Amino acid sequence: MENRTENGNDGDVKVAAAGSDNKFPLSFWEVTVASSVVLGFLLGLLGVYLTMPESDYSFLKLPRSLEDLQILRDHLESYTSDYTAQVLVGYCMVYIFMQTFMIPGTVFMSLLAGSLFGVLRGVALVVLTATAGASSCYFLSKVIGRPLVFSIWPDKLNFFQAQVAKRRERLLNYMLFLRLTPTLPNTFINVASPIVDVPYHIFFLGTVIGLIPAAYVTVRAGIALGELQSLGDLYDFNSIATLFLIGIVSVTPTLPSDAAIDRLHRVRALDETSALCYYLYVLDWEIGLEWRGCDGCNL
Repeated sequence: MENRTENGNDGDVKVAAAGSDNKFPLSFWEVTVASSVVLGFLLGLLGVYLTMPESDYSFLKLPRSLEDLQILRDHLESYTSDYTAQVLVGYCMVYIFMQTFMIPGTVFMSLLAGSLFGVLRGVALVVLTATAGASSCYFLSKVIGRPLVFSIWPDKLNFFQAQVAKRRERLLNYMLFLRLTPTLPNTFINVASPIVDVPYHIFFLGTVIGLIPAAYVTVRAGIALGELQSLGDLYDFNSIATLFLIGIVSVTPTLPSDAAIDRLHRVRALDETSALCYYLYVLDWEIGLEWRGCDGCNL
């Protein structure tokens, strides 16, 4: 099959639509890891099913609203103390499954972790399961994901390919930046990374480290689940500012120093309103954000 070519601002960026040979796209160790994830998922669900007491489990469903989540939390609290291992395994299997197959709603699962297990254990659980699910999605996409990405995100794929090629020497910094900020959707990153040749060890480190700040914010909010009125209450100004600050620090080593300094010389005075705009101002040059300022800021 012929290669597909996308034209971007940085020249022609080519992403192969399919290999010309029949070589299997996964190495032996990658097959081993992917198979272990699938096998663990199946065994975990079987173990939970066999060891849980007989009861009415009609309340068990993927939450789609805060009301659904509160109902699920109220029922699971009684099971968590007596059947901790089963609840943990069941939670992990569901979260990994959702991440692997790009099912929306993992934010509700993160809130549930905080409500059931507390901050420290909840953050560890969310980061572990999110990384496992993202890894499973990565390997699955390496085998069958190329047509899906081309059909759903052709422009984003072209952009991502160009950015990865430009930052090949400091790719971990860029992957950390993507995980910490909403520049690209996490689902897209999981699916597209193997297609644009992001090495798995870089993908893994960027995911397991980059997800920690956002996981902490969400899990902490889950402790006071009853006080949440909407998902918009999860992130206040301080939380968002902290995530953006960490993100810009992570990407700073990839910025060309002379050009970045030239951009910074154009900044006059910053106030609180301009904090987020300053972040976007710098990134506008480096990663091509279509941002041109806002009312009330000094940039």
